[in-house]
Amino acid sequence: MARRHEDWNVGLAEDLSDPEFAREFLLGAIDEEVPLQVALGKVVRAMGVKEFAAKVGMASPNLLRTLNPRHNPTQGTLNRLLKPFRLKLSLAPISERPKRRHAA
Repeated sequence: MARRHEDWNVGLAEDLSDPEFAREFLLGAIDEEVPLQVALGKVVRAMGVKEFAAKVGMASPNLLRTLNPRHNPTQGTLNRLLKPFRLKLSLAPISERPKRRHAA
């Protein structure tokens, strides 16, 4: 069983090296409420930490620190990491639900 899991991880890592697949992976992870730093960490490690750090203009140790869920990166830093995937953080209004009427 461990071998099948390992094969799946290798296949996922290969898929995540494609920026378009990685973009869809990140969007899906957010939809599934996976923490952004966890999802980004998977993608960055699959693409190669050094290579990705160079792409976003960060030192590798700083990039890894930013991806640590205990770290609290700024919106600007997260947007810097999302830019290669043509993504950015933003807020969207939630549509209001109709107010319930209470029975008297």
